[in-house]
Amino acid sequence: MRSIIEVTIDAARVKGLRNGENPARMRGNLALVLPRSKSLSRGHNAALPYATIPMLMRKLETESGVVTRAMRLAILCALRKSETYNLRWSDVDAASKVLTIPAERMKGGRMHRVPLSAPALAVLEEQRAKSGTRDFVFPSPYKDGLGHLNPGAFNDMLERLGVDATPHGIARSSFKDWAAECTDFPNEVSEAALAHAIGDATERAYRRGDLFEKRR
Repeated sequence: MRSIIEVTIDAARVKGLRNGENPARMRGNLALVLPRSKSLSRGHNAALPYATIPMLMRKLETESGVVTRAMRLAILCALRKSETYNLRWSDVDAASKVLTIPAERMKGGRMHRVPLSAPALAVLEEQRAKSGTRDFVFPSPYKDGLGHLNPGAFNDMLERLGVDATPHGIARSSFKDWAAECTDFPNEVSEAALAHAIGDATERAYRRGDLFEKRR
């Protein structure tokens, strides 16, 4: 990619404002003497060893707050942070024990069903008693509770508790490690639980189900 300086000097030459070679030209010029730039990387989300998750859950349970309840549900359901703070009560079917996140709120653009365990239902019942009939399951404590939690509240809460990991790493990476090392379920089952695309385009075209009962 050409730099702004290189393009500007070339434009000045075309307009007759300067003569000679472009000293900022990369190809065949600066590229021969400057080191190659490194690609930027977002890196991995810091996770916790799965064996420490029960201890973290007990710590979260001692805290009485909307953010810690949201984090507990994310862990129990292996949810992304955005999937958690954007949850609506209309997504929850307590009778059928199913959480359904519509496609427009999923990273992969595909509806995601989550089987709700007894502990997950307990967190939702606890939160229902706090939030009442508000649209969002985990409303912001500000703006009269009409909006959802601030996404940064999760990281702030973990930092306050001295937890050196990200919400994503705790709820999802730790789950993946546990599923791989402590269960006999096939990889595609844990991948489906994380709402990851499974296989190549051809395999996905034939795989119409979401392995819901196996995930339950």
